[in-house]
Amino acid sequence: MKKILVFLAFCFALYAEENATLEQNVSQNLQNSELIKEISNLDNSLKNNIWITRYANYNTYQKLLDELEQNENELKKLDKGSKRGGDLIKRSQTLKEQINLLKEYEKTPFSNMLAAPEMENPPRINSPVALVSGFSYIKKIRSDKIEYQRHIKELDTLLEKLEAKENLLNRLNLIDDSEQNRASLNLAKQEIGDFKAAKQIADTTYSVYEKRADEAVNMTTSDIKAQFLSMGYTAIVILLTIGLTFIAKFIVKRTITDNERFYTVNKFLNVLNITVIIIILLFSYIENVTYLVTVLGFASAGIAIAMKDMFMSMLGWMVIMFGGTIHVGDRVRVYHDGSEFVGDVIDISLLRLTVFEDVSYSTYKTNRRAGRIIFVPNNYIFTDLIANYSHYGMKTVWDGIDVVISFDSNHKKAAYLAKNIVKKYSKGYTDIAKRQMNKLRSQYSIKNPNVEPRIYTFFEPYGINISCWFMSNSYATLALRSTISAEIIEAFLAHDDIKIAYPTQTMFIGKKETPSDHVAHAEQEGENI
Repeated sequence: MKKILVFLAFCFALYAEENATLEQNVSQNLQNSELIKEISNLDNSLKNNIWITRYANYNTYQKLLDELEQNENELKKLDKGSKRGGDLIKRSQTLKEQINLLKEYEKTPFSNMLAAPEMENPPRINSPVALVSGFSYIKKIRSDKIEYQRHIKELDTLLEKLEAKENLLNRLNLIDDSEQNRASLNLAKQEIGDFKAAKQIADTTYSVYEKRADEAVNMTTSDIKAQFLSMGYTAIVILLTIGLTFIAKFIVKRTITDNERFYTVNKFLNVLNITVIIIILLFSYIENVTYLVTVLGFASAGIAIAMKDMFMSMLGWMVIMFGGTIHVGDRVRVYHDGSEFVGDVIDISLLRLTVFEDVSYSTYKTNRRAGRIIFVPNNYIFTDLIANYSHYGMKTVWDGIDVVISFDSNHKKAAYLAKNIVKKYSKGYTDIAKRQMNKLRSQYSIKNPNVEPRIYTFFEPYGINISCWFMSNSYATLALRSTISAEIIEAFLAHDDIKIAYPTQTMFIGKKETPSDHVAHAEQEGENI
């Protein structure tokens, strides 16, 4: 009985031990599965990591080198003509092509990742335009710095995940000390060692790069501040120049009453103001003015040929302004390529004269248009005819009217009547012309200063031409011309022995008539009409 009890106790103990072992195995299997799952999740999270990718490419490159070396050693022992030798040759060629593709991983897997971004020398900020390059340079340096920091943070994150993977593999090895788990643990430790070495290099490189980048940014920022300060000083000087110009214009407006003189002085102040501003800008932003002069000297020949008309216009402007041939307000006539324009000069710029076309005799006879703004290039004073009707203060100009009378008219009486009418209506302008002519003789050599009305008699094909010449207003010749023409017509019509002639044709059929009969017949026909 005692033996039976002992046997039952032994069986019960054995069953309990087996049950405990079974439960322990189930628990270990569950832990093993959980650890493998966590390791798999970590591997999936690192799958697209650039550092892991480059490290894997580096390992692949090393494996390809080892395999190529094995193939080469085996190929030396075999006959190259054999099938196995041919296969090894093809395999070696494939390996060499793959190795060539991964050539950048020959020395280190992280050479490109660890290299600091290339940093150019800071740009010279010596003009407002260079501010754009300065700001772009700072932006690029900061962007490269942030990108490098991002790579280092990715490496830190990778190391944390690899260390977590190492801990999981250690726990897995405690549960299942298999050869595969030990190999995975050793591989993880090797990876951690390699990445820690890369991290040390990255930290050292970043420390040096950060100092250089900060120095470059500080230098560029300092240059930008200095440029803004220079711009501020330049702007203040320019504003003071403009302010002084406005004050000068205000004083001129109060002191000069003549419009033409005021316009000339105002124009001079504008040109002087612009010139001073250009000089200020040149000396502010051009470090070597001599260099600029040299460059312009070499380029002037080509520029002069390409922009000949513009330079000639500038030269013409100098001749106009300093020669005093044309002033604003002068009445001028411009003749170019068969076109004729008469008007008043309303502006003289660096490149052209601006003329307001008025109603004149040229408008009446040729253009039949007026009121246009005519732009005359200044270089026309060298190549075309520009007549000034009011040069040197002249207010009058010679004007003429031609009246043709018949051959049997009393031409002496007609000339006498025309002379009296012309004297009567042009007397005021004649007196003005006398005073102006005396003034003009002090500047020019004038042989015939006589400005009294002149009457000439000429023989023409259709009659006797009574040509009347008189002084008229330079700016309104048509008004006096119209008045005198009407008075002469009325005076001639009032006398029977003065007949205004015009081209006519008369045909006589029959007997021959004397000239007096011919005239009488023509007069009869005129009355019938």
